[in-house]
Amino acid sequence: MQAMIPFPDISPEIFTLPIFGMEFALRWYALSYIVGILLGWRLVVASVKRPHLWPRNSAPMTPAQVEDLLTWVILGVILGGRLGFVLFYQPGYYLQNPMQILQVWQGGMSFHGGLLGVVTACILYSKRRGIAWLSVADVLCMVAPIGLLLGRIANFINAELWGRPTGLPWGVAFPGAAAQDCPDVIGLCARHPSQLYEAALEGLILGAVLICLAYRRGALKQRGTLTGLFFMGYGISRFIVEFVRQADAQFITPDNPMGYAVQMGGLGLSMGQLLSLPMIAFGLAMVTWAKRSRPA
Repeated sequence: MQAMIPFPDISPEIFTLPIFGMEFALRWYALSYIVGILLGWRLVVASVKRPHLWPRNSAPMTPAQVEDLLTWVILGVILGGRLGFVLFYQPGYYLQNPMQILQVWQGGMSFHGGLLGVVTACILYSKRRGIAWLSVADVLCMVAPIGLLLGRIANFINAELWGRPTGLPWGVAFPGAAAQDCPDVIGLCARHPSQLYEAALEGLILGAVLICLAYRRGALKQRGTLTGLFFMGYGISRFIVEFVRQADAQFITPDNPMGYAVQMGGLGLSMGQLLSLPMIAFGLAMVTWAKRSRPA
C-alpha cells in the first residue's frame, strides 16, 4: 500500500454568521489576506521608526504615511490580482462573460497580477507624495513574503492549487473528484503538497532572508537591493515548484496533458514558469544595478 498523508479535516470556513437574512462566512483565505496585510503594515511602521536602516539615516515615510499607503496597496492587490487572472489565465472566457470580471467573490486571483498592481500603486503613491518610490518598494518587498506564507497555507486548507501525483511518503490525498482524478493511480491518489512547498520557499525562507538583510546588513540603504532580491527569489521559487504543481485546467488538453502554456515537443513551460522568467531577469538586473550604484 502506498504511504501517504491523509488530508486534515479542516473546514475552509472558520465560522458563519447570519446577518440580515444572509450568511456571512469568514474563510481562512480571507483571514490570510487580513493578517498578512496587518503584520506587513506593522513591520513597515517598525522599520520607518528606525532611521538608521535607511539612506542618509532618514526614513522615506512617516508612520501616518504608511497607513495612507496601506489603502493603495490593498486596492493594488485586489484589482491587479483579479485583472491578472483574467488576462493571464482565462482571457477568452471573460471576454465572453465580461460582467463576471467584477465577481471577485467567485475566486480567481493571480499573484503576478497582484504584484503588478502593488508596484503600480507604490509608484503612483510615491510620486504623489514626493517619496523615493524605490525605498517604498524595498520595504514592501521585505514584508510581502508574510502574505505569501499565510496565503499558501490557506490554499492548502482550501485543498486547492495542489501538485501533481506522487509516490513520495509525504504526498497528500486531497479531497474532491478533481484531485482524485489520476488515470494511472488505483485507489487514493496522493499529490505533492505544492502549496506548502511554496509557503516554505516564497514565504518563510525568502522572508527571513530579506528581513535579516534589512535589519542586520543594512540592505535598505542600498535602494533596489531588496526589490531585486524579492523578484528574483520569488521567481526562482515559483519556477522550481511549478515542476510538481498541477497545471491549470484550462491548459490541459489531450495533446497537452502536462498543461504547458508553451510547448516544445515533449517539453514546455507552465504559465507560472513563463510569468516567473521576466521576474527573475528583472530581479537580477535590479540587484546588479543596486550593487553598482553609490550607497545612499
